[in-house]
Amino acid sequence: MNEVFTFLGLISENHAFLFVSHVLLAAALALIVAKLSTSSMQLVPRGSQNIMEAFLGGVLFMGKDVIGEKLARKYLPLVATLGLFIFFSNIMEIIPGFEPPSGNINMTLPLAVMVFLYYNFEGIRVNGFIKYFGHFMGPLKILAPLMFPIEIVSHLSRIISLSFRLFGNIKGDDLFVAVLLLLAPWVAPLPGFALMTFSAILQTFIFMILTYVYLAGAVLISDEH
Repeated sequence: MNEVFTFLGLISENHAFLFVSHVLLAAALALIVAKLSTSSMQLVPRGSQNIMEAFLGGVLFMGKDVIGEKLARKYLPLVATLGLFIFFSNIMEIIPGFEPPSGNINMTLPLAVMVFLYYNFEGIRVNGFIKYFGHFMGPLKILAPLMFPIEIVSHLSRIISLSFRLFGNIKGDDLFVAVLLLLAPWVAPLPGFALMTFSAILQTFIFMILTYVYLAGAVLISDEH
C-alpha cells in the first residue's frame, strides 16, 4: 500500500492510519448520504431522497423473497446500513487517490463476525436456546452426533465465506487494474474500471442477501426441525 499514491498518504504513510482513515471516510459518506436523503422529506420524492427510497425499496424487495415482508422490514435497517457502508468502501477502488477499505481483511472480518453474532442472537431470542440449537441436530435423533458438529463447522465457515469473498474480490480487482496501469496506463484500465464498478455493486448485493439468508435460517425454524 505504501507504493500506491493516496491523498491521505500525504498526511501519513502508516498503514494502520490509512486503513482506519478510509474506513471512517466510507462511514462518513454513508452518513452524509443518509442525512441528505432525510433532511427535507417530501411526499413526492426527488433528488437524493428519490435515490435512497429506490435503494431501500430494492433491499426490501430482495429481503421479501428470502425472509418474508414482515421480517424483511424488521431487519431492513441492518441490511441497508451494511449495504451503504460496504458500497462506499468498495467504490473507492475506482477513485484515484483512495484505497478501498473493503480490500482489507481487517474490515471484512469484523463485519462478518458481527453478522454471525447477530443472526445467532436473533435465532436464540426468537426460538429459545434449546429449540435453536436443537435444529442443528437434524431431523432424526440418530443423526444428531454426526449433524451437530457438521452444523457448527458450517456456521463458523460463514465467517470465512463472508469476509474472504468481499476482501478477495475487491483486492483482486485492485491488483488487476494496477497491472493494467503498468502495461497500458491510458487505454487498458478503462475496461478494468468498468469491471470494478460492477464488482463493487455485486459484492455489496451478495453481502446483503447473504445476511438476509442467514437471518432467515436462524429465525424461521420449522416445528419439524
